[in-house]
Amino acid sequence: MIRRAVKEDVAGMLEIFNDAILTTTAVYLYEPQTLEQRLAWFKAKQAANEPIFIYEENERVAGYATYGPYRAYPGYAYTVEHSVYVHKKHHRKGIATKLMHALIAEAKTQKLKTMIAVIDAENEASILSHEKLGFTYSGTIRNAGYKFERWLDVSFYQLDL
Repeated sequence: MIRRAVKEDVAGMLEIFNDAILTTTAVYLYEPQTLEQRLAWFKAKQAANEPIFIYEENERVAGYATYGPYRAYPGYAYTVEHSVYVHKKHHRKGIATKLMHALIAEAKTQKLKTMIAVIDAENEASILSHEKLGFTYSGTIRNAGYKFERWLDVSFYQLDL
Protein backbone atom coordinates (compact mmCIF):
# COMPACT_ATOMS: atom_id res chain seq x y z
CA MET A 1 0.00 0.00 0.00
CA ILE A 2 1.28 3.46 -0.89
CA ARG A 3 0.31 6.41 1.27
CA ARG A 4 1.65 9.70 2.54
CA ALA A 5 4.14 9.49 5.38
CA VAL A 6 3.20 10.42 8.92
CA LYS A 7 5.46 11.16 11.87
CA GLU A 8 5.14 7.57 13.10
CA ASP A 9 6.85 6.39 9.90
CA VAL A 10 10.06 8.30 10.54
CA ALA A 11 11.72 5.50 12.54
CA GLY A 12 11.07 3.02 9.71
CA MET A 13 12.41 5.46 7.12
CA LEU A 14 15.45 6.05 9.32
CA GLU A 15 16.23 2.33 9.44
CA ILE A 16 16.18 2.16 5.63
CA PHE A 17 18.19 5.36 5.19
CA ASN A 18 20.86 4.40 7.72
CA ASP A 19 21.33 1.03 6.07
CA ALA A 20 21.84 2.84 2.75
CA ILE A 21 24.42 5.11 4.39
CA LEU A 22 26.36 2.22 5.90
CA THR A 23 26.20 -0.33 3.09
CA THR A 24 25.61 1.39 -0.27
CA THR A 25 26.72 4.24 -2.47
CA ALA A 26 23.13 5.38 -2.94
CA VAL A 27 23.86 8.28 -0.60
CA TYR A 28 27.27 9.80 0.02
CA LEU A 29 26.95 10.22 3.77
CA TYR A 30 29.31 8.47 6.17
CA GLU A 31 27.55 8.55 9.54
CA PRO A 32 24.08 7.20 10.37
CA GLN A 33 21.44 9.78 11.12
CA THR A 34 19.75 10.08 14.49
CA LEU A 35 16.02 9.92 15.01
CA GLU A 36 16.09 13.60 15.97
CA GLN A 37 17.80 14.50 12.67
CA ARG A 38 15.25 12.57 10.64
CA LEU A 39 12.35 14.06 12.58
CA ALA A 40 13.71 17.53 11.76
CA TRP A 41 14.03 16.46 8.10
CA PHE A 42 10.44 15.20 8.14
CA LYS A 43 9.12 18.43 9.66
CA ALA A 44 11.04 20.52 7.12
CA LYS A 45 9.62 18.46 4.25
CA GLN A 46 6.10 18.93 5.60
CA ALA A 47 6.59 22.68 6.06
CA ALA A 48 7.83 23.00 2.47
CA ASN A 49 4.91 20.91 1.11
CA GLU A 50 7.37 18.33 -0.25
CA PRO A 51 5.74 14.90 -0.48
CA ILE A 52 6.98 11.74 1.17
CA PHE A 53 5.30 8.55 0.05
CA ILE A 54 5.53 5.32 2.02
CA TYR A 55 5.18 1.80 0.72
CA GLU A 56 3.73 -0.12 3.64
CA GLU A 57 3.78 -3.89 3.91
CA ASN A 58 2.52 -5.75 6.96
CA GLU A 59 2.20 -2.43 8.81
CA ARG A 60 5.90 -1.65 8.30
CA VAL A 61 7.73 0.83 6.09
CA ALA A 62 9.14 -1.19 3.20
CA GLY A 63 10.22 1.85 1.20
CA TYR A 64 9.78 5.56 0.73
CA ALA A 65 10.19 8.25 -1.89
CA THR A 66 10.34 12.03 -1.81
CA TYR A 67 11.49 15.02 -3.73
CA GLY A 68 12.71 18.49 -2.98
CA PRO A 69 14.22 21.49 -4.72
CA TYR A 70 17.00 20.79 -7.19
CA ARG A 71 18.64 24.10 -6.30
CA ALA A 72 17.52 26.98 -4.08
CA TYR A 73 17.46 29.69 -6.77
CA PRO A 74 14.02 30.91 -7.94
CA GLY A 75 14.70 29.98 -11.56
CA TYR A 76 14.81 26.32 -10.54
CA ALA A 77 11.40 26.38 -8.84
CA TYR A 78 9.91 23.89 -11.31
CA THR A 79 12.71 21.33 -11.09
CA VAL A 80 12.97 18.78 -8.29
CA GLU A 81 15.47 16.10 -7.33
CA HIS A 82 13.99 12.91 -5.99
CA SER A 83 15.09 10.11 -3.68
CA VAL A 84 13.72 6.61 -3.35
CA TYR A 85 14.84 3.99 -0.83
CA VAL A 86 13.63 0.44 -0.30
CA HIS A 87 14.37 -1.79 2.69
CA LYS A 88 16.93 -4.44 1.76
CA LYS A 89 14.45 -7.22 2.62
CA HIS A 90 12.09 -5.85 -0.03
CA HIS A 91 14.39 -5.38 -3.01
CA ARG A 92 13.28 -6.66 -6.42
CA LYS A 93 9.56 -6.48 -5.62
CA GLY A 94 8.85 -3.43 -7.77
CA ILE A 95 8.36 -1.20 -4.74
CA ALA A 96 10.68 1.56 -5.99
CA THR A 97 8.83 1.69 -9.31
CA LYS A 98 5.45 1.91 -7.59
CA LEU A 99 6.72 4.69 -5.33
CA MET A 100 8.15 6.53 -8.33
CA HIS A 101 4.79 6.40 -10.13
CA ALA A 102 3.17 8.05 -7.09
CA LEU A 103 5.93 10.64 -6.89
CA ILE A 104 5.73 11.47 -10.61
CA ALA A 105 1.95 11.84 -10.42
CA GLU A 106 2.33 14.21 -7.47
CA ALA A 107 4.95 16.27 -9.29
CA LYS A 108 2.59 16.64 -12.25
CA THR A 109 -0.21 17.69 -9.88
CA GLN A 110 2.11 20.37 -8.49
CA LYS A 111 2.76 21.51 -12.09
CA LEU A 112 6.48 20.82 -11.92
CA LYS A 113 8.46 20.64 -15.15
CA THR A 114 11.48 18.38 -14.56
CA MET A 115 12.44 15.63 -12.12
CA ILE A 116 16.15 14.95 -11.65
CA ALA A 117 17.75 11.68 -10.54
CA VAL A 118 21.33 11.79 -9.29
CA ILE A 119 22.53 8.18 -9.34
CA ASP A 120 25.83 6.59 -8.42
CA ALA A 121 27.18 5.76 -11.88
CA GLU A 122 27.80 2.12 -10.90
CA ASN A 123 24.21 1.56 -9.74
CA GLU A 124 23.02 -0.22 -12.88
CA ALA A 125 19.76 -1.38 -11.30
CA SER A 126 18.73 2.18 -10.45
CA ILE A 127 19.77 3.45 -13.87
CA LEU A 128 17.72 0.75 -15.61
CA SER A 129 14.71 1.42 -13.38
CA HIS A 130 14.85 5.13 -14.17
CA GLU A 131 15.19 4.51 -17.89
CA LYS A 132 12.10 2.27 -17.79
CA LEU A 133 10.24 5.17 -16.17
CA GLY A 134 11.23 7.47 -19.04
CA PHE A 135 14.20 9.25 -17.48
CA THR A 136 16.93 10.15 -19.97
CA TYR A 137 20.65 10.38 -19.38
CA SER A 138 21.87 13.96 -18.98
CA GLY A 139 25.55 13.56 -18.04
CA THR A 140 28.09 12.24 -15.56
CA ILE A 141 30.30 14.06 -13.11
CA ARG A 142 33.49 12.09 -12.55
CA ASN A 143 34.95 11.83 -9.05
CA ALA A 144 32.01 13.70 -7.59
CA GLY A 145 32.03 11.84 -4.29
CA TYR A 146 34.23 9.77 -2.04
CA LYS A 147 33.02 6.78 -0.05
CA PHE A 148 34.33 3.36 0.95
CA GLU A 149 37.91 4.43 0.18
CA ARG A 150 37.28 5.26 -3.46
CA TRP A 151 36.17 8.06 -5.75
CA LEU A 152 32.68 7.79 -7.19
CA ASP A 153 31.00 9.19 -10.27
CA VAL A 154 27.40 10.41 -10.36
CA SER A 155 25.14 10.25 -13.38
CA PHE A 156 22.27 12.63 -13.91
CA TYR A 157 18.98 11.51 -15.41
CA GLN A 158 15.94 13.66 -16.00
CA LEU A 159 12.27 13.19 -16.63
CA ASP A 160 10.29 15.88 -18.42
CA LEU A 161 6.99 15.99 -16.62
